[in-house]
Parts: sequence; structure tokens; C-alpha cells
Amino acid sequence: MATSNIFYCLSNGLSQAFFIAPAPLTERNLPDQTGRVFLITGGYTGLGLALSNILYGANGTVWLAGRNESKANAAISHLQATHPTSTGALHFLSLDLSDLSSIKPAVQDFQRRNPSGKLHWLNNNAGIMVPPAGSRGRQGHDLTYVTNIYAPFLLTTLLLPMLRHTAATEEAEPRRRGTVRVSWAGSAASYLTPHVAGVAWEKDGKELAGALADPQSTYGISKAANWWLAVEFGRRFGDEDGVLHNSYNPGNLKTELQRTTKEVAGRIAHWFILNILCHPPVQGAYTELYAGLSQDLSLEKGDQGAWIVPWGQRSSMRPDMLAEAQKGEDGVGGKLWRWCEEVVKEYM
Repeated sequence: MATSNIFYCLSNGLSQAFFIAPAPLTERNLPDQTGRVFLITGGYTGLGLALSNILYGANGTVWLAGRNESKANAAISHLQATHPTSTGALHFLSLDLSDLSSIKPAVQDFQRRNPSGKLHWLNNNAGIMVPPAGSRGRQGHDLTYVTNIYAPFLLTTLLLPMLRHTAATEEAEPRRRGTVRVSWAGSAASYLTPHVAGVAWEKDGKELAGALADPQSTYGISKAANWWLAVEFGRRFGDEDGVLHNSYNPGNLKTELQRTTKEVAGRIAHWFILNILCHPPVQGAYTELYAGLSQDLSLEKGDQGAWIVPWGQRSSMRPDMLAEAQKGEDGVGGKLWRWCEEVVKEYM
């Protein structure tokens, strides 16, 4: 790894873990969200639940997307009891990110059951971290890649028409462009992955490397890919459509994402990670809240493809990744986009 990248990783690893400024946007100063519609993958556990709690408490309509209906219903009951005076709404949306065939039916169900026809923020929050080696999704893809990359790519692509419609009808004033958004959950792994530009390919150059072999490597590649996809969606569509795309490192958090790290890191290291390095999920929800709703971000300020770090502030990505992004279609971003299209084309 180049010296500039090493320095970046060291300085950002510290600043995004230990020396974090207070959150600029929380439930205490969030404007009323009446009439706004939010779709959060994994919105009923951990970080997603903490975010749903804030949005519903501010009278927003929140769709909690995932595959566990019983957990979602329990979360909905909890949120309704927590905010008995909320005028918002809560809905479960059945969707399995490990199964590409479930995505289009989920989008069609969302379209049928969403009477407003609008979507103000798609938050690709759900993900998986270091599952057992060899884990696969329904179609045989590496479980990390399909959950963190391919399924969210397909979901976002299929929801673009609704996002564009929402932006067109609600952002007539230029100063408001960029209030309709798509956000991608990255992590510190987005920039700590050792591969050039964050992504590695098989020897034939046509397929992401490491599938089914090294869960830690594939996780890092998947999180770098999430940053790349935010950049690519923004580059290809965002400025013209008025939809702002970004990605974020929510921070080191005590969530279900850590449930598989004990087997990888060992019990003592797992305890240290959870109790010394990790923060309550609500802190990460503030990072996401900033990415999705902060009025500090806009297209006019050049925030297309922005990288957001704890607990809600703009930051810069690793130097080699920024340089590669300048290549556009000829760079890693274009190549990753074409590979994702190839993977999901059967399920469009």
C-alpha cells in the first residue's frame, strides 16, 4: 500500500474511532418528517432500529425491509409504544438480500402498498460481516458479496424511477436539490482494505476476487464496493435526476453485525472490540441521519458521492480511490458497475 494511503488509514482510523466530534443532527434537532417516506434495509435491528426510532419519532413513514417478519413486527410494536403520539407510519417489507430473486417482488410490493408513490431516502443499511467461509446466497454467490453488493445494487436500480419521481415533484427550488437520497453503509473497512482502489479481481479480471475463500477480505472489498457504487450511481444519474447518492462509515458499533466476529477474532479480542472500541447503535444512527437528512449536504455544494464519517461529517476517501474515481467509466467504478449489471441482469 502506498505511503499516502497508509498515512490516510492511520489518521482516519484514529479520528473515526476515538476523537469524534459531537453529532450535528440528532432526534433533538431533527425537523418534523411528516409526509416523508424512508426505506431502511435491516431497519428492525441494531443500527437500523435505532434509526427507525428517530425517524418514526419525528412523524416519518418508515419501511423496515428484511426477511425476518417476526423481528420486524416486534420492532414495530416497540416503536409504536415508544412514540404513542407519532403521526408517522411503520411497515414491514419482506426482502432477502441473500436471494436476488426476492428483490423485484419486494419492490413491486412496496410500490403497491405505498400510496404516496414517493420515496425520499433509500438507506442500504443492512449487511453481513465475516460469515463462515464458503457461505453462499440463494443463487450460489458469495454470501458477503450478494448481501452487501449485488442485492443492494439491484434494489437501488429498481427504485430509481420512484426516487426520480420524488425528486422531480419535491425539489422545484434549486436550493432543495439533493433532499432525495440513496445512502450506502460502508465502514472503516472501506478504506482499510489493502487492494489497489479497494477492489480486487480474479485472474481473468471479470469477477470480484476472494469469493467463498477469505471472509475478511471479501468484507473489505464489499465495503469498498459500497463506496464505489455510491460514487457511480451519483456520476451516472444523480446530478441529472436530482437524487443525491452517498456512503458512510457509521462508526464502530455494538450491533448484530458483530455477531460473527467471535469465531474470527477469538473471545478475548471480541470482548475488547465490543467493550472498548464499539459505541451504542444510536451513535451510528446519527451518522446515517446526517447522510440521509442533513441540510448541510446538497448537490450545489458538490456532495454527490460524499463520504460521511462518525457522527455526521464529510470526509475524504483514500487517495488512490479518489484518483481512480477520476477515470470514470474506464476506472474501477465503471468495471464494478458492469460486473454488478452482469450478475443481476436476470432479476431486473
